[in-house]
Amino acid sequence: MITRQRLAAGVCALLAALAAGIAVPSVALADETTAADAPKVDLVLDVSGSMRARDIDGGSRMAAAKQAFNEVLDATPEEVQLGIRTLGADYPGDDRKTGCKDTAQLYPVGPLDRTEAKTAVATLTPTGWTPIGPALLKAADDLKGGNGSKRIVLISDGEDTCAPLDPCEVAREIAAKGIGLTIDTLGLVPTVKLSRQLSCIAEATGGTYTSVEHQDELTDRVNQLVDRAADPVVTPVATEGAGACAKAPTLKSGLYTDREEFGQQRWYRVDVQPGQELRASVSVSADRAVNPSYGVLLRAVTVHGREIVRGEAAGNGRTDVVSAGLRYPKAESDDDEEDTATAESVCLQVTHSFSASSGVKTTPGLPLELTVDVVDGPSQASDVAAFGLGRGWWLLGVLILTGFLAGLVWGWLSRWRVAVWRTN
Repeated sequence: MITRQRLAAGVCALLAALAAGIAVPSVALADETTAADAPKVDLVLDVSGSMRARDIDGGSRMAAAKQAFNEVLDATPEEVQLGIRTLGADYPGDDRKTGCKDTAQLYPVGPLDRTEAKTAVATLTPTGWTPIGPALLKAADDLKGGNGSKRIVLISDGEDTCAPLDPCEVAREIAAKGIGLTIDTLGLVPTVKLSRQLSCIAEATGGTYTSVEHQDELTDRVNQLVDRAADPVVTPVATEGAGACAKAPTLKSGLYTDREEFGQQRWYRVDVQPGQELRASVSVSADRAVNPSYGVLLRAVTVHGREIVRGEAAGNGRTDVVSAGLRYPKAESDDDEEDTATAESVCLQVTHSFSASSGVKTTPGLPLELTVDVVDGPSQASDVAAFGLGRGWWLLGVLILTGFLAGLVWGWLSRWRVAVWRTN
């Protein structure tokens, strides 16, 4: 009896050990999968000698970058694996060959220890050259592996000093590898040459370029880019808008990219069912030198050309991207028969007023990003397309009635005062 009990206990212990052995690798595998899908960001900071210049809010460019990095590190989402790479931070000499190798990983890409990362940033001192090309190649290696989004955020105040390794060609080479890596660039107090170079780098990988002249602008923009890395990866769909509504492609909810020539307009169509709401936004970016003072207009019109609603925005040369959006709730049908309700075909017109600077190529057109979202509309939504004014008719009627009554009262008072004056 005792022997049987011992045997049974031994079998149970063996089964428990096997179960534990199976369970532990499963947990480890789940952790590995999570780590493999984590978004990765490598902040690449120019620490060349020119970062000593004191032209950002009364302080040096280096001080502004350090302050921005500290605030960004505090706000970085937990799921983002973040690293910091420098260029021009270590070699102060005049040997070009050595200076063009001066890039190092200040903090490795991985789970963020905020205190350690801040301590590393505090040690930086503006020193040497500006090897942007070599730094981008190394940063791409920093982000190898994993299935999550990968993003390089390059911050520089000067052009690359290590040609013929052209940073634009390096960015194109990285994009050609098909590893899904995006490079965003920020120029501190940029010149025309720097803006052109950083724009070229960003455009090659589908990233963005931003010019920065204040510390808070730098902080906000880097925070936006790091947060964007944590968002689910959405692959935009290339489309081609038409020159008229009748020939426009019909789009469903999603993200679309296109190019729009200077002085032209693009048309798209979206079907909206009664009780649904159309939400659309468009961003047009200047990927080359353009004249200041520009804008973008997004209009929703019926197939007969009557305007429903519009969204517009203007720029003054301080930003390289201008965006506009609109909302159109389609009122529910009064007919109780659901199968008789038909969708309304809404035409979206995109127009921009960018103009190319002298000597700048006008083709291809400027990059355009269009977001379309058709969702369930708010309850008791009215048809804002009514006569192109929607609820504005009520306000117009009140104003007319008020003006009419005010005119009557003023006329009566005027006649009364004249009568009193004649009597006296």
